[in-house]
Amino acid sequence: MDTNSLRKYGEPPFISAVLHGGPGACGQMAPVARELASRGGVLEPLGRAASIEGQIQELRLVLEENANLPVTLIGYSWGAWLGLVFCARYPELIRKLIIFGCGGLEDQDGEQTRETRIKRLGREEAVQFISLIKVLDDPEAEVDNAAYARLEKLLLKTDAYNTIASKPNDEEPIEFRVDVFRIVWEQATQLRSSGRLLEFARLIRCPVVAVHGDYDPHPACGVQGPLSAVIESFRFIPLKYCGHTPWIEEEARETFYKIMKEELSLNERRVL
Repeated sequence: MDTNSLRKYGEPPFISAVLHGGPGACGQMAPVARELASRGGVLEPLGRAASIEGQIQELRLVLEENANLPVTLIGYSWGAWLGLVFCARYPELIRKLIIFGCGGLEDQDGEQTRETRIKRLGREEAVQFISLIKVLDDPEAEVDNAAYARLEKLLLKTDAYNTIASKPNDEEPIEFRVDVFRIVWEQATQLRSSGRLLEFARLIRCPVVAVHGDYDPHPACGVQGPLSAVIESFRFIPLKYCGHTPWIEEEARETFYKIMKEELSLNERRVL
């Protein structure tokens, strides 16, 4: 395996793995992985494959070659969807799935998320946001670093409740892969539109825990309702004063990490 496709935190055994969002936000989960490493070794696959199947197989190899199986899989945003599909495909590799910042699992949820984001912006910002999204979705258009930085700034305004004052100086850089985003996101939206995403969720047999911020533009009802209907062992944990990215939220950050560590501890006790 390419050594640049994986980061490791803490000491073996590696009992959990984190999946980033985007798609294409390689290295995004470093702060979470670093924090959770106190509960046991954590793997951070960088997910650079430009297809859903490619990312599934990358993850399978990472776990089979490095993890103490079965593991707890932790998925954020796009990583939550990837985690759902992966658990359905390779149930023997996963002990528990924890998801947060999950997008709604039905078509109307995507439109609701877009409308919520636009409503949280001023008129000029909303026009800029719509324009940048169109560029990102256009496979023929080039996206430079400046354009991505503008979009990231707008998303911080639409998706966050109250961000922490500063980030750690040693935080690893995020490598945003536009090529990965465009291909994987097109496949992901088709997966949702066709109903196959929920069909994968229906096949999951391990416990699933969904943590969701009450200010997340992705509707909580689009996660809680569909998953509770198809997954037998499912729990939904709402998080107050929290947007899409819990670890950057001033009020919710500590509660988020407390929940995550408790869930990992529950796994340890059940193994014993």
